Amino acid sequence: MDNIGEGPVEEENPALVGERVRSVREKKGLSLTDISQRTGISESILEEIEKGDMDPPLGTVIKLAKALEMKMGYFISGEETRPFTIVRHNDRTIISRYDSKKGQQYGYQYESLAPHKKDRHMEPFMVTLEPAETEEERSSHDGQEFIYVMEGTMEVRLGEEVHLLFPGDAIYYDSTVPHLVKCHGKEATKILAVLYAEK
Repeated sequence: MDNIGEGPVEEENPALVGERVRSVREKKGLSLTDISQRTGISESILEEIEKGDMDPPLGTVIKLAKALEMKMGYFISGEETRPFTIVRHNDRTIISRYDSKKGQQYGYQYESLAPHKKDRHMEPFMVTLEPAETEEERSSHDGQEFIYVMEGTMEVRLGEEVHLLFPGDAIYYDSTVPHLVKCHGKEATKILAVLYAEK
């Protein structure tokens, strides 16, 4: 696990995700109430996201993208303009999950491996799962997910089942099933996650 901290040094400004969400919402003439009704996310949480006080988990980004009829990648990495994209080891951008109002870290950070690739249908991420300060709720959204464990031990809760995955193990599941992935134990876990959403 010595190399868990190596890699990108640039960290995404968490407010950018919220700014993109707000900008698209306003351009489409939608209110926070409209988005809340479409996603099931409370207006207070949506407001925190738009202000940059909370960095949303990937499942929430997928729900917002569907509600706003956009691809989730836009909210994470901006405009999709390139026919292909190469991401060098030291060029990846980290996005950390946090809630500044509560002062809590939620146990993972992710790095997009395909920013700016236009018309993409998959979203690949390098994800570092760390021991969380608080337990997150299971997520459920459209799409499918593939996860390959690179380092450490990952716990996955899928429906009523709980499984431990070790380096070299992989799992593929429908994201509509309530799910939660987290590191197991006191050591960080590194995974390759590929998300697919129809939009």
